[in-house]
Amino acid sequence: MTCTVLVGGGWGDEGKGKCITYLCYHDKPSIIARAGVGPNAGHSVEFKGEKYALRLTPSGFVHRDAKLLIGAGVLIDPEVFLDEMENLSKYDVKDRTFIDYRCAIIEEKHKIQDRSSDYLSKKIGSTGTGCGPANAERVMRTAKLAHEIPELEDYLTDVPVEINKTLDEGSDVFIEGSQGFGLSLYYGTYPYVTSKDTTASTAAADVGVGPTRIDEVITVFKAYATRVGKGPFPTEISQEEAEKMGLEEYGTVTGRRRRIGLFDMDMARESCMINGATQIAVTCVDRLYPRCERVREYSKLSGEAKRFIEEIEDATGVPVTIISTGPDLEDTIDLRGELL
Repeated sequence: MTCTVLVGGGWGDEGKGKCITYLCYHDKPSIIARAGVGPNAGHSVEFKGEKYALRLTPSGFVHRDAKLLIGAGVLIDPEVFLDEMENLSKYDVKDRTFIDYRCAIIEEKHKIQDRSSDYLSKKIGSTGTGCGPANAERVMRTAKLAHEIPELEDYLTDVPVEINKTLDEGSDVFIEGSQGFGLSLYYGTYPYVTSKDTTASTAAADVGVGPTRIDEVITVFKAYATRVGKGPFPTEISQEEAEKMGLEEYGTVTGRRRRIGLFDMDMARESCMINGATQIAVTCVDRLYPRCERVREYSKLSGEAKRFIEEIEDATGVPVTIISTGPDLEDTIDLRGELL
């Protein structure tokens, strides 16, 4: 039995979707549970030539035998959720996706408040999905909960009971966080952050798992740094310089162009410490080191790429066990066996 939490180590957009898909497809946990803020974060999944942009459904949905759960700490936009159930119908997600009955609901008024606030939309750079105002209502104890929404009735469950029972029975559980460490309400670049904490501890709490039940914490970093929206970015480079390096990206939810920077070792060190990381996944190595594209063995990485990986391990004191060298699932170097 293993309970694993995966979280972002930067400002989101680290490639968590690819890592989650790979890990769940190969490890086949019984439950894949979504933690995090809500539909303000998008996970991109590429599987068998098709691309999916998910905002609420767990990214590990490609593992067809897993039950997909959304924890009580996650905000639900019923429209977004039901649309994803339809869009992923070929994977039978309707029959195996369930929401904790205590999830708070994002209403249209929350989206209007989010988008009409100059402070949120212009200064902070909010996604406009209504998450901040909905979380504010939850704190004030006036938010509607999932069990009050008829359209969600068939999807309701008690997520902590399901997860803890599965762990008691000796089966594996995978918990996927969203966004990244730098956007944590507590530890990020306040006030340019999201509306709650985004660390592994909160991800576990979001789905009702106590700290003593967590076995592994995988923190994901991209080989270079990116950020969407406002806020400090110590290692940022100009868009012109980024284009020369072949690095141009756009946000999954907002479509906004991402700001680009160099890998931040100081941030990685702090992120691993506060998340309690036991493993690190590094994505987009092929973007930074094109010679490493689609390499599937560590020994075949370039010397420059190997030195980069070693620098991350030295700075954080945490082993790099997953290295992504391309968008396909199999474009992955998996070193977890070396920890055994």
